[in-house]
Amino acid sequence: MKSENLELYCVTNHEETYLENTNLYLGGVGKKSFSNKYLLCDNGDNIFYKEEYYSELTFHYWYWKNKLDIKNKNWIGFCQRRRHWILRDSRNKNITKNNLSEHLIQFPESDWGNFESIICEPISVSPVKKIKILKRGWRSLIKDPRILFFKKKQNLLLHFDMHHGYGNLKKTIKYLKKKDQEDFLNFMSTSTKFNPHIMYIAKSNTLNNWFIDLFSWLNKCENLFGKNNLKNYDTKRIFAFLAERYASFWFKKYTNFKEHPWVFIDPNI
Repeated sequence: MKSENLELYCVTNHEETYLENTNLYLGGVGKKSFSNKYLLCDNGDNIFYKEEYYSELTFHYWYWKNKLDIKNKNWIGFCQRRRHWILRDSRNKNITKNNLSEHLIQFPESDWGNFESIICEPISVSPVKKIKILKRGWRSLIKDPRILFFKKKQNLLLHFDMHHGYGNLKKTIKYLKKKDQEDFLNFMSTSTKFNPHIMYIAKSNTLNNWFIDLFSWLNKCENLFGKNNLKNYDTKRIFAFLAERYASFWFKKYTNFKEHPWVFIDPNI
């Protein structure tokens, strides 16, 4: 039974039987076909044709434009096929696809009323193996050799430059709204942790504000990256990777947030 106070949308590019009997609303993206158990984002106002570049954001956009109701008082959240929100008490338990439904959040937790958003517990990008810095971060290393020895220098900006194209993130900063440009660059340059997976839970008004800022920025960023230049995994879905970092910054700057546990599930095990 789905909760009346919490709507969780799980975005997947495959039909997954083990998810179909949970409290999750399932959203299908990508080229595969889906049964009527899945909400599809190729209708109404959509960016379905950008899925190979935007990943699960194609569903987020569709939800925003076609389904989000500002009058809705429920908590509304998003997760992924392999990453899910779990109960606080389930943090250290052995969770598999076979018992996942026992550990998924069913209702807003008791203290959520004190917060405006729920975001994933963070992951760290530091320390980085020296061989990896030499191999993928050599441009950054030439600019600042201290990166090799000081963990604080191994920040989110270095991580993005190493994995999603050197200098790409800095190029996008000018397309953010002005009051975020310096703050977001500072966040990326000083932080070694971020809240991953484009997963968040909030009320409708907060989500609407987030989507306005996010998709306005990404739409402008499209002018920087011609599709012919987005070919490999590191850069093809750069808009999703940008959104992932921006979400960590945005929800912390504009909302009273809480970090909440999540779990990775391998559907093939």
